[in-house]
Amino acid sequence: MSQSAIRWEQDADQIVTLILDDPTQSANTMNALYQQSMAETVKRLQDEKKNIRGVIITSAKKTFFAGGDLKMLIQAQPEHAAEIAAGVDEIKRQLRVIETLGVPVVAAMNGTALGGGLEIALACHYRIALQDTRSEYGLPEVTLGLLPGGGGVVRVVRMLGIQNALMNVLMQGQRMKAAKAKEVGLIDELASDVDDMLAKARAWMAAHPQAKQPWDQSGYKMPGGTPSTPALAMNLPAFPSNLRKQLKGAQAHYPAPAAIMAAAVEGAQVDVDSAFKIEGRYFVKLATGAVSKNMIKAFFFDLQKINAGGSRPSTAEYPSVECRKIGILGAGMMGQGIAYVSAMAGIDVVLLDTDQAAAERGKQYSRQLLDKRVSKGRMNAEKAEATLHRIVATTEYAQLSDCDLVIEAVFENRQIKAEVTEKVAAVGRKDLLMASNTSTLPISSLAHAYPRPERFIGLHFFSPVDKMPLVEIICGEKTSPATLAQAFDYVIKIKKTPIVVNDSRGFFTSRVFGTYCYEGVAMLGEGYPAASIEQAAAQAGMPIGPLAVMDEVNLELGRKVRVQTRLDLEAEGKSFPSHPAEVVIDRMCDEFKRPGKKEGMGFYDYPQGGKKSLWPGLQSHFAHAELAQPTPSQFAEMMDRLLFRQSIEAARCYEEGVLRSVADANIGSIFGIGMAPWTGGQLQFINYLGLKAFVERAEALAARYGDRFTPPALLKRMAERGETFE
Repeated sequence: MSQSAIRWEQDADQIVTLILDDPTQSANTMNALYQQSMAETVKRLQDEKKNIRGVIITSAKKTFFAGGDLKMLIQAQPEHAAEIAAGVDEIKRQLRVIETLGVPVVAAMNGTALGGGLEIALACHYRIALQDTRSEYGLPEVTLGLLPGGGGVVRVVRMLGIQNALMNVLMQGQRMKAAKAKEVGLIDELASDVDDMLAKARAWMAAHPQAKQPWDQSGYKMPGGTPSTPALAMNLPAFPSNLRKQLKGAQAHYPAPAAIMAAAVEGAQVDVDSAFKIEGRYFVKLATGAVSKNMIKAFFFDLQKINAGGSRPSTAEYPSVECRKIGILGAGMMGQGIAYVSAMAGIDVVLLDTDQAAAERGKQYSRQLLDKRVSKGRMNAEKAEATLHRIVATTEYAQLSDCDLVIEAVFENRQIKAEVTEKVAAVGRKDLLMASNTSTLPISSLAHAYPRPERFIGLHFFSPVDKMPLVEIICGEKTSPATLAQAFDYVIKIKKTPIVVNDSRGFFTSRVFGTYCYEGVAMLGEGYPAASIEQAAAQAGMPIGPLAVMDEVNLELGRKVRVQTRLDLEAEGKSFPSHPAEVVIDRMCDEFKRPGKKEGMGFYDYPQGGKKSLWPGLQSHFAHAELAQPTPSQFAEMMDRLLFRQSIEAARCYEEGVLRSVADANIGSIFGIGMAPWTGGQLQFINYLGLKAFVERAEALAARYGDRFTPPALLKRMAERGETFE
């Protein structure tokens, strides 16, 4: 063949170096070219092994090996099962040849090795990696609805034992830095640079000329024992129950963790080659299933598109403008979080509040987080102090005069936001980028307070800022492309994932998330038990129940937003649609004085030092006896309502032009709202069910529960044409 993804180099000491270097792409993957190249390589190794004393496998790319060919896997359907099975069997055959070659084989990992890349390394007798804090190692297939199909489950179990393999590597799909991977046991040795790595590889081969995998040696015993070992056999029955607990009852929607557990336990009871077959069968079933398609699309293709700048104006037309200094108005929960992530990105920060003590408390938040990093060994004290030094706490607007960007993060009050914006305009540069962290108020209206509305934009962060990965960028009517490009670059610099939406009341995330919360509250008003509502959300795959979320947000605050929205719409000559949840919320606030977690009383009780629990009064004030034990069909409909309501509203946002892309919808809904990851996001969930089936089910729900479930005209047209969201 004319091209090869593997280069063969052999020196005078009879050491063969196999250099992984796919000429057709920037990273090595297990595509067709790799498979053909590896087939030819292992044949040559077998043919020439008399003249080979050892093999080093390394890479010419920045990373070692990226993993499987997801472009192929996302297209896999049940009718492709035999073809996929043959493909993974061939990959495992090739790697099995390498580990039984009869000469020492060392993986010299010069960068990240995830999924299939690490599986190649696991087939080697020894693994060396660069001591690089940027590179990652692990088997993250579970996060894509898959399991390691290239022998990863089988080899990790035999290296670490069933329990350690499942907990530390397979079930959570942990991505580890080199030092952590060595601690876990995936890496044997670390090297300071490439020359040191190759020298260590040669030294190890010289010391182990007859190297074999532990499981290919006589007398091998699996760490921790096999499933028939009494001590392990006693604990095995608890594994599935612990998994159900971790998945909060949503295991039906997440087949990968259970498949990984089964492949690990079943494979540990047989020989290696039989274990490979077991692993392969589970892999094929997952790869041809719908859930893996959803998760691959969202967590690989959609996320890759967004992080690559798919929603950013062209860099050729709008080059990157580096953000060196920002101002933040308001040192409360949001402002202090934005200050921390900005300082961590190397940006100087002016943290401004009306009171110096409040500003200092905001800075203290960063000190606490930095001290925590130092205590855990994730940062040295000098770097932590330098990071903290970037934040200046003040009450003086004059200190904003040389900022590139100012983010307003004050109360959700139009007048206050306008006042602080005008003060910034009086001292800021003419090219200053002004942003608001509002979660509901339209950006175009807030921009009226700024003399250059084309330089005004929304940056909606999520709480807690240091942990939540998403930032929703909102373009007002007059926001310029240059402003969007600069805001996008800032979000990327602080290591957040940006989605870009157009202006609307509640934008995308707040607007859609409100539908989830309100639907749960509406069910409570209909008489469903609160515990059943929260459990329906959990079994649908949502991370937090709607009643718990409402307590976190605060019912009184939500009501204020509702009142303001009604006034705004009436001023525009529009009507405000009522919702059955409003009656429940008003009773909770007015009759029962239970506005939420902040006051220690909401839908839940929050005892000091104790665990929260649902307020018993919900049972007496709202529950109906005939719904005390929802039937399976009623429970399934509760789950449908929670998921469908979100996707219907997301489709409306797409129809109205609030959403600019499908990728923004899917990633924004998962990262910002917590849409069940197995769905692949709110628009992908519609694809998953099929447009026709989704529309039919939505219309049935609308007939029972009202117009909020009526599918938008866009969905009906797409269903008629057989289209999907791409």
